This record gives sequence, structure tokens and C-alpha cells, in this order.
Amino acid sequence: MADRYTYGIGRRKSAVATARVFKGKGNITINGKPAAEYLNDNKAMLEELEQVFTISGKKDLDVTIVARGGGTSGQLDAIRMAIAKAIVTEAADLRPVLKKAGLMKRDSREKERKKYGLRSARKREQFSKR
Repeated sequence: MADRYTYGIGRRKSAVATARVFKGKGNITINGKPAAEYLNDNKAMLEELEQVFTISGKKDLDVTIVARGGGTSGQLDAIRMAIAKAIVTEAADLRPVLKKAGLMKRDSREKERKKYGLRSARKREQFSKR
């Protein structure tokens, strides 16, 4: 049963994460590295990542994740969503619980593109009357 897994995909900003969830001992691997090493032992980020497992009550799952694009914060939100979706494909009864926690909703805020004639997306030169 080690080769049987469920699959989930998550997105946030320009980050995309795909997660494979196996039955196991609770190991989390992100891009071939342990989660703690990938997130530079950032306690807040590790707790945020563990939130999916504490809410669902599934701490005995091994997860392998491939995350691309964006920064670590965007990737972390994409990873949480991917894991939640993978868990829901296996246990559909957990969907309302994870949805209420905000793990099933995609945060669609993206960076607005820079416009010509402006310094950034909306920042302009200071207006001078004279």
C-alpha cells in the first residue's frame, strides 16, 4: 500500500504546489528536502503547515510536495491547500471542517502589473499645480 497515494494541487499568488499523500509516519518532504530544512526551521511556518494535519486529525500521513514559483509564504499557502485537497479526495467527510478553517479556498490575490508612465502598478509622479 506504500505506492498508493492521493493527489492534490494548490495555488497562491504565482506559486503552484502538488502534493502526494501516502499512509505512513508523518514525514513531510518538500522538493526533496525535509519540511523543516526547506522552511529554514521557521517555527511559525512549520506550525502553519502542521495546521492541516491537526484540523483533519490525520497525523499518520507521509506527504511529498513539489512547489514551484513565488516565495516561501506563497508556496506555503499553496502547499496547505494541496494537502487539504488530497486529504479530501480520500476522506470526503473532512471537507466541511477544512473548508471552515479556510484551507479549501484559493486566495486569488495576485500582484498587479506595472503600467507604462507610472512608477509601479498605481504609483505616480507627485502632482504639481505650478
